[in-house]
This record gives sequence, structure tokens and C-alpha cells, in this order.
Amino acid sequence: MAATRLELNLVRLLSRCEALAAERRDPEEWRLEKYVSALEDMLRELKKQSSKPAPELLNEYSRKVDFLKGLLEAEKLSSSTEKALANQFLAPGRTPTTAKERTPATKTVHLQTKARCTGQMRSELLGTDPLATDDSEELNIRKRKGLTSDEKQSAVELDAVLQHHQDMQEKLAEEMLSLARSLKNNTLAAQNVIKQDNQTLSHSLRMADQNFEKLKDESDRLEQHAKKSVNWLLWIMLIVVCFIFISMILFIRIFPKLK
Repeated sequence: MAATRLELNLVRLLSRCEALAAERRDPEEWRLEKYVSALEDMLRELKKQSSKPAPELLNEYSRKVDFLKGLLEAEKLSSSTEKALANQFLAPGRTPTTAKERTPATKTVHLQTKARCTGQMRSELLGTDPLATDDSEELNIRKRKGLTSDEKQSAVELDAVLQHHQDMQEKLAEEMLSLARSLKNNTLAAQNVIKQDNQTLSHSLRMADQNFEKLKDESDRLEQHAKKSVNWLLWIMLIVVCFIFISMILFIRIFPKLK
């Protein structure tokens, strides 16, 4: 299927944006940001057309536009470490934008940006000039690109940022290990506290059950004692009444009525 006029304009503007991204830009440079915004609009219009490109090609366009957008957002970060982390998660294009490119331009820009961030971090640690470090990193990458083949080029280009990636991964691994240890200690401490609380609660429940049983036994004994006391008192009263009755009869018989 032949490319539409909108797709051709998109490819031309995308190639121009990749060229601008590969150049060293001033902080006040505004063209690339405007171009990327225009690319997003053109890409949305292209997806709405009936004669749109193949899905794989659309995905590649979207991948490159997202890469450029993420690159601009990463450049706005203040710390070189944050820039390096942001660039590490960027995904460049897989295929060249134009037929003149041997390798995707976004991949070259990605490598240059990683090298620039590595140079800035090294200059911050060593106190050297970051501009000179960036120039040397970019010059090394360009020399490697000119002297090696396509298959060796990717491996050689990754050597410039491999140590930085390894250091970042080791640092992240150490932080994750520290967090895991802290979480484990907190979990064990909470588990011990919960275990002690359960033991205290179980002991309290046992003591409450024992006290309840003792109280029940004492209540039964007191009730029985009260019943026994009432029975004895009743018998004593009956005996006293009978004794008084018999005594009155005897008294009347022994002492007759006086005339």
C-alpha cells in the first residue's frame, strides 16, 4: 500500500526530530518539543484514517514518538541520577526511519543520552567539567560506530554504559535487600509481639475460667451451708416449742388452780 501524504509528512518530521535529538541543544531550545507535539497530533490523525499503515508500522511510529516524548521529559529532571534512571526505561525504535540509516536513529540517540548521563554522573563524582566528559563520551561512540560492523556495534556501544547499569543494578539490589531485611525484622518483631499478646490473652482466659469454677464451687458450698443452717434452726425452734408446751402441761398438773 502506498504511503499517504500524512504518513510521508510524519516520517519527514520524525526524521527531523531524531536529528534534533541527536544534536546538543540549549536548555531554551523549543523546537523539538513543538515538533514532538505535532508528531503526536499527526499520529492520532493517521490512526483515524481508513487507509492507515500496517499495525506493525503504526506501533513503530508510536514507539519512536513515545521515545522522543520520554527523552524530553527526562531532560527536564534536575538530577543526573534521575535522568539516567529515566533514560534507562526508554525504548528506542527497532527499525530505521529512512532508508539512509544503517541503524535506528533513536537507538543512537538513546546511547548518546546514556553516555551523556554517565559522563555527568562521573563529573559530579570527580569534580571534572561535564561538557568535556560529554564530548569524549559522544566521540567514543561515534568512533566505535565508524570502525565496527553492525553486529559488533551494538555490543561495543553497550560497553560505554554497561558499568553504569551494573552499578545502578547493584545499588538497587542492595536497597531492595535492605528493605527486605527491614521488612523481615519488622515482621518478626510484630510476630513476637502478637505471640506474646496471644500468650497473655490465653493465660488471662485460663485464669478467668479457673476463677469462675472456684466462684461456682464456693457459691454451691455457700448455698448448701445456708440450707443446712436453715434446717437446723427450724429443728431447734420446733424442739423449743415442744419443750415449752410440755413444760406448761406439767406445770398445770403439778400446781392446781388455787381456790
